[in-house]
Amino acid sequence: MSDFLLPDIGEGIVECEVVEWRVAEGDSIEEDQPIVEVMTDKALVEITAPEAGTVTKLYVPQGNIAKVHAPLYAYQTAGQSNSDTAATEQAPSAPPSSHGVAADENSPPPKSQAVTPAAAGKVPASPAVRRLVREHSLALSEISGSGKDGRVLKEDVLAHLNAPAVSHQTASVSMPSSTGLAPSKVEPLRGVRAVMAKRMVEAASSIPHFHYGEEIDVTELLALRERLKPQVEAKGERLTLMPFFMKAMALAVAETPIINAQLNSEANELSYYDQCNIGMAVDSKAGLLVPNVKGVEGLTLFEIAKEVGRLTNAAREGRVEQADLKGGTISISNIGALGGTYAAPIINGAGSRHCGHWQNPVAAAL
Repeated sequence: MSDFLLPDIGEGIVECEVVEWRVAEGDSIEEDQPIVEVMTDKALVEITAPEAGTVTKLYVPQGNIAKVHAPLYAYQTAGQSNSDTAATEQAPSAPPSSHGVAADENSPPPKSQAVTPAAAGKVPASPAVRRLVREHSLALSEISGSGKDGRVLKEDVLAHLNAPAVSHQTASVSMPSSTGLAPSKVEPLRGVRAVMAKRMVEAASSIPHFHYGEEIDVTELLALRERLKPQVEAKGERLTLMPFFMKAMALAVAETPIINAQLNSEANELSYYDQCNIGMAVDSKAGLLVPNVKGVEGLTLFEIAKEVGRLTNAAREGRVEQADLKGGTISISNIGALGGTYAAPIINGAGSRHCGHWQNPVAAAL
């Protein structure tokens, strides 16, 4: 039986949420068949099977957090048999004799050793469990075994790994008691929502924000949009106001390059970018995502409209590509769908090279 370890699915990602299992224990699978969907802090990722076989165990229940390089599920390939698997799991359980040969039933270990195997320096565990322990830099002696004769099972290792998270969650739940108020509900933040909350706090405290508002008469712009709409719709796309504002932003960047620049963390160097990659905030089912349209300065209105439609649909489905989330230089948002006239967005600066944000009061008012 082989364990499928959750691979690196993005730079800096160490965990993700299991959104949906496409298979169940006992199901036969084919190579490259979709097995599970996981949500990282950036997007929804589909993981496929490395080879054909049968799923024997799902280690992480739907809705729980899976760790990178930790077992995600177990499977048995077509060439393996149950007897082979059982032999592999049971063979290491017998402690070796002084001559390096496994002890037989005529020379059982003392009862004291069987009850506390760690005391003898040898903790019974299968090769798969020992590999899992090594991958997480743990010691078998630190883990309480629930198997026969104190044998450490895979479930024991996973429970040991999850123990800090449980204690942390308990601590976070008890914190509001210092205010004298008991919360009516405690909701854990995971995936995109957790990262969004963290980065908003970091950005608000580390990036100087300056807000300026202006009202503009867009009567002629609305008339232009009405004239161009039939041409764009004939090509199967929608022409909203967003492409116009994006193109206007790219033209403004060309005239005032500093609004498309970035200050380094030491505040002693300013980097300018000729390419205007405009991020747009999209309210997806996973949380707020900010994909960006690359090279707006060189695109036509139709090309921008096409990219806006593609990125909006992908973000709302939670399937936006990693490349579409990286490389943004400036961003734009529109609260028109929610109502209101003015807003003060937080710059999406953490972990990116964003240095500015343009909130369109005109789009919001319309």
